[in-house]
Amino acid sequence: MSQKIKVVSPGRVNLLGEHVDKNEGKVLPAAIDRAINLYAETRTDLILKLNALDLGESVEIDLSRLDAKLDSAGNPLRSWAHYPAGVAWSLQSGGFETRGATVEFTSNIPMGAGLSSSAAVEVAFAVLWQAMSGWSMDRLTLAQYCQKAEVEYAGVNCGLMDQFACANGVENHAVLLDTRSLEFKSVPLPKDTAIVIADSTVRRSLQTSAYNDRVADCNTAVAAAHKRNPAVHSLRDVSVAEMDALKPQLTDGVYRHARHVVGEIERVDQAIRCLETGDSKSFGKIMFETHASLRDMYEVSCPELDALVEIASCFSGCIGARLTGAGFGGCTVNLVERSKAEAFVQYLSDGYLSKTGLKASVFITHASRGAYVE
Repeated sequence: MSQKIKVVSPGRVNLLGEHVDKNEGKVLPAAIDRAINLYAETRTDLILKLNALDLGESVEIDLSRLDAKLDSAGNPLRSWAHYPAGVAWSLQSGGFETRGATVEFTSNIPMGAGLSSSAAVEVAFAVLWQAMSGWSMDRLTLAQYCQKAEVEYAGVNCGLMDQFACANGVENHAVLLDTRSLEFKSVPLPKDTAIVIADSTVRRSLQTSAYNDRVADCNTAVAAAHKRNPAVHSLRDVSVAEMDALKPQLTDGVYRHARHVVGEIERVDQAIRCLETGDSKSFGKIMFETHASLRDMYEVSCPELDALVEIASCFSGCIGARLTGAGFGGCTVNLVERSKAEAFVQYLSDGYLSKTGLKASVFITHASRGAYVE
């Protein structure tokens, strides 16, 4: 007898800790109430029949023949299908059963905006197969299997943060993840605040190559620091003062890119203390500082994102704002007094249109729970 299952899997926004996960820093994401809704019915065979409602596309995949990355008709899988197929492949590599199913899914997470729509899909399917097959797995491990799917099957070199946040979100909290030790804890967000996300609607194609260049620059800085101090294994081990002392040995680009990461790692530690003491004003100041560093040091902003942050900074109820995600387009995240959130949405939308001629998608969200079976 077939079984019907619904899974809700949230997107995520990163509040602080941008571009530090490759250097073992701490990240502070929150799951949000924009989500993938997945409707599944179990099958008796090993066919995964997918219907991506938003794309108007369907595909059938044989779960016993995933290595070839082909659909049941022998055609190469479309890029979006690599994510569910990759999760099945990853779970199978660990000895976990993935049963056949007919699945429809839809999403209100903006695609390509840096809110982890792909990670939300991965986590949704992992939770689905766990519910269908009955095996047990903690959520950190589940996120690691999803990350493996994205890196090794879909071919996207991502860190663990996105899948972790989608799987481990906590209502009204951010979730602090130490990407070195993999220890994590939830941290309450400031009371009476709202998270407002502004999608610039700008998408940049150079994101992947530029991101890889910056990772390489950070590795160059690590190698220089390691020569001076063999105890250094990543930029997590380097203080701001030590980084500045290395400056004469590095090219300007390598120094600035690494300096952002070292500074951001320190900012996250400061921000956690702010949240634990309820100091939302100082937390917001750190958000603005992070944006300036991403713009000037890591060089991953763009005029549209800078405009959004500049406009937000002029609104009295905006506590903090910065770009979130990989950069070069996508979204900003804004921490706003809840009573003024609606007015802020209008203010930011109008200001952005006036300044750039573009219409931003601005919406109020809140920190929500990780993926679950409804």
